[in-house]
Amino acid sequence: MAINKIDDLFAQSPQLQPDDVRLIAEAGYKAIICARPDDEDPGQPSFAEIAAVAERFGLKAFHIPVAGPLCEGQLIRFEEALAAANGPILGYCRSGGRAGSLYAATR
Repeated sequence: MAINKIDDLFAQSPQLQPDDVRLIAEAGYKAIICARPDDEDPGQPSFAEIAAVAERFGLKAFHIPVAGPLCEGQLIRFEEALAAANGPILGYCRSGGRAGSLYAATR
């Protein structure tokens, strides 16, 4: 798991695996945001799988799938997730780029 810290509020990462979630919680993150649509690649863990593990470790989980250009609805949902997180957030997708784009577009 390669985490790229953007600032004190947000970091981005490539695809998470369920086993990564405990480490994310231990690192002090309060929420995860998945910017990846389910079933984008074979074998990719579903958002529901990641969210279930996140809940066990006290992390909030938000699914804001991005496939193509960002739209206003995605940005609004991202802002709502930022407000609800109450602390540092880790955003992820296939490479981390879409998650980072959501954050950059709201700054």
